[in-house]
Amino acid sequence: MNKKVMVCDDDKSILEMMEMIMQEFGYHVFTESNSLNVLKDLEEEQPDLLLLDIWMPARSGDQVLKMIKTEPKFSELPVIMYSASAEGVAIAKNSGADDYIAKPFDLDMLESKIKALI
Repeated sequence: MNKKVMVCDDDKSILEMMEMIMQEFGYHVFTESNSLNVLKDLEEEQPDLLLLDIWMPARSGDQVLKMIKTEPKFSELPVIMYSASAEGVAIAKNSGADDYIAKPFDLDMLESKIKALI
């Protein structure tokens, strides 16, 4: 059975790129551009892993992650945060992400980080 990956990013071009990459890696993928919808999407789609951008309008990735971690049914969901920001790794660590990857992505590293978590 293929694993399912959710990607949340406010940038549509990043979502399209990530969707192609995840499919190439062999995962089912679904995307969300509005960070306010993440909990509803997790409920509906039940992904095996979440790839989460840190810098988003409405609700930032670290705020989204803190909300997810307070939900018992999602507290074990592996989350990889990503950003082009220099502070990204510290933000990801402080908000409880399982891993972090910097933009622009190293595809081999991205794939190995996903495989390690699911």
